[in-house]
Amino acid sequence: MSEGPPGPTEREDAEILCREHLRTTAAAAVQVASESAETVAKMAETLIAALRAGRKVLLCGNGGSAAQAQHLAAEFVGRYLRERQPLPAIALTSDTAALTAIANDYRFDDVFSRQIEALGVEGDVLIALSTSGTSADVVLAAQTAHTKKMIVLALTGQSGGELARHADLALLVPSVTTPIIQEIHLAVGHVLCDMVERALIASPETFSMGRKI
Repeated sequence: MSEGPPGPTEREDAEILCREHLRTTAAAAVQVASESAETVAKMAETLIAALRAGRKVLLCGNGGSAAQAQHLAAEFVGRYLRERQPLPAIALTSDTAALTAIANDYRFDDVFSRQIEALGVEGDVLIALSTSGTSADVVLAAQTAHTKKMIVLALTGQSGGELARHADLALLVPSVTTPIIQEIHLAVGHVLCDMVERALIASPETFSMGRKI
């Protein structure tokens, strides 16, 4: 009795998975480029205006989004592609002593909002990342930022969740798959870094060196 043709090998499976994943990511990126480029441009303008006024950028997210918050903060403080002065950005995911103290003494939902109460000032920008848009600590961070008269930029997924409703500008990636959403968030984050850096290089004299903590 014939066993039929052999099934795909592990390598062939991996090649299929690679093509499918990259094509799906590319399709989401193309859709964002087509439908949301104006939103990304407005986000860049918001960041540039705040930094020119001597304000700073705070970032937050959970898990992979926490890593991306730290990544983008590093791009601002260090550099993205060009030599220039450092820019004030703080990832609220980085201070493990503060995170664990707040979670232990208050509740986990407060880990970002408590830091925003301490560090945020009027005119600062919060970049809040949540693939679902429903992370309670990130939503509360956005709400708290508004009480401090900060500007909230949200990077989230297809539904936007509650986070999008508490943002001044929100980018909704057209996907429900967490890794795809995160990959587009990183690409958009790099665009924001690029636009801010171009503005700084073009007119460094317009960026205030007197910064409010």
